[in-house]
Amino acid sequence: MSTKLVYEEITELGGEDANGLARLLVDVVGDGASIGFLPPLDPHMARVYWSTVLGDHVRLWVAREDGIVVGTIQLHLAVKQNARHRAEIAKLMVHPSRQRKGIGRALMQLAEEKARSERRTLLVLDTREGDPSNLLYRSLGYTEAGRIPYYAENGGGSFDATVIYYKILQS
Repeated sequence: MSTKLVYEEITELGGEDANGLARLLVDVVGDGASIGFLPPLDPHMARVYWSTVLGDHVRLWVAREDGIVVGTIQLHLAVKQNARHRAEIAKLMVHPSRQRKGIGRALMQLAEEKARSERRTLLVLDTREGDPSNLLYRSLGYTEAGRIPYYAENGGGSFDATVIYYKILQS
């Protein structure tokens, strides 16, 4: 049985997408992802988070497999007068059962394409030190700018460092 992956930019968050994104968030946090929440994540809190995401300067994509949300990414466009050339990649998530199948890479490429179309020439992001996502970002041409120790609490109550990356986009 073949599965079909579809990538879509979301401009309005309807109930089905909000529920699918909430389930994804609960699952990736439960699997140990460091994306601003601690396990176990209450599904209501996940839905509340998604209800606040979309805005004038946030772009959001989902990856669906056979209609089920299995991944997402956000692009936050800087709005300050001296920062309109840059954007931040945020909340790249791929369901634990679907990781290492190219979904994260495809979502990153969509965000980069949109950044280019928005005339952004610098992308920044951060991720937990030691996470597999570090390999993805480096393979996509991101450069490590530095590390901040004790940046985020983890589910075990200790603190992890974060790695800051940047990429200068070519036209």
